[in-house]
Amino acid sequence: MKRKSDDLAVAETELTHPGRVFYPKQGITKRDLAQYYERIANRILPHLEGRPLTLVRCPEGHDKECFYQRHPRDASSEAIRSLAVRENGKVARYLSVDSLPGLIALVQMGTLELHTWGSRMPRLDRPDRMVFDLDPAPDVDWPHIMAGAQHLRARLQELDLGAFVKTTGGKGLHIVVPIAPKHSWEFVKDFSRALVEGMARDHPDRYTATMSKAKRRGKIFIDYLRNSRTATAVSAYSTRARAGAPVSVPLRWEELHKDLRAHFTIRNVPERLARLKMDPWQDYEAMRRPLTAKLLRRLKPRKD
Repeated sequence: MKRKSDDLAVAETELTHPGRVFYPKQGITKRDLAQYYERIANRILPHLEGRPLTLVRCPEGHDKECFYQRHPRDASSEAIRSLAVRENGKVARYLSVDSLPGLIALVQMGTLELHTWGSRMPRLDRPDRMVFDLDPAPDVDWPHIMAGAQHLRARLQELDLGAFVKTTGGKGLHIVVPIAPKHSWEFVKDFSRALVEGMARDHPDRYTATMSKAKRRGKIFIDYLRNSRTATAVSAYSTRARAGAPVSVPLRWEELHKDLRAHFTIRNVPERLARLKMDPWQDYEAMRRPLTAKLLRRLKPRKD
C-alpha cells in the first residue's frame, strides 16, 4: 500500500499522523514517542515479553480523552500478540507485545502507558514477581518516602529476597521483588499482605496497609494489591499519560538520595541509558528466590 505523504515508518511499522501532539506543553508528538521506544526497545522489551498488558490509550493526547484496554477489540497490527487466558471456565484474550514493531504499533494506537501482569506465559497462574507501590499522602516529604523504601528493602533482605526500586512516573515508588514462579496468586498476595501489615503494625505512625484516605494522612500507603491476578503495574521504561511525558525508570538504590520522581522523561531517558556503565537492575535475575510457607509464617503475628 502506498504511504501517504504525512505518514512515517518506524521499525517498518507505519505511523499515521506522526505529527499528532501527545504532550502539548513539551511538543512531544507520536513520532517522538515512537522514536523513544525505538531507542530503548532492548531495555523495555524484557519487562513486557509474555505478559498480558493493560494499555492506557490517549489517541488525541494525554490531556484529552483516555481509556483502558486489555482485550483485542479492533483491527490492530500482527505484531501485537493475543494471549489466551482462562477465566471462569472461559478463554479471554489479552494484548501482549514482544517486539519493537509491536511497541510501535501500540504507539500508533495512541498508547501512552503500558501496565503488565506479575506473571508471564506459559505460567500465568504462577507470579514471577511481587510489586509494592509506595503511595505517600500529600503531606509526606521525600526523606520519609526514601526512608520507607529503604525500610521495605531491609525487611525483604531479612527474608533473603531481592528488592529493586523504580520511579513510577508519579508521586510514589515501586519496589519490585523477583520470585520463582512456584506459588499461586493467592499465596503471593497473602505473602505481600503479611509483609506490609507487619510494617504497619510496627510503625503505625509511618505506614498503612489500607486504602482509606482518611487513615493515610502523614503516612505511606504500601499497596500490595498489585499482587492479585489480573492486577497490573506500570512497566519499567513506560511513559505515563501525564504532563511532562514522565517515564517509570529503574534506579540504583544509591540514587535515592535525590528525589528523581519527576526527573525522567522521554527526552532524557535514552541519554541516561547510554551513559550508564551497567544496568541499575543487573542483578535482578540472580536475586530471584522462591517464597516459602516458612517465610510466610515468620511474617504473620503469633497467636498467643
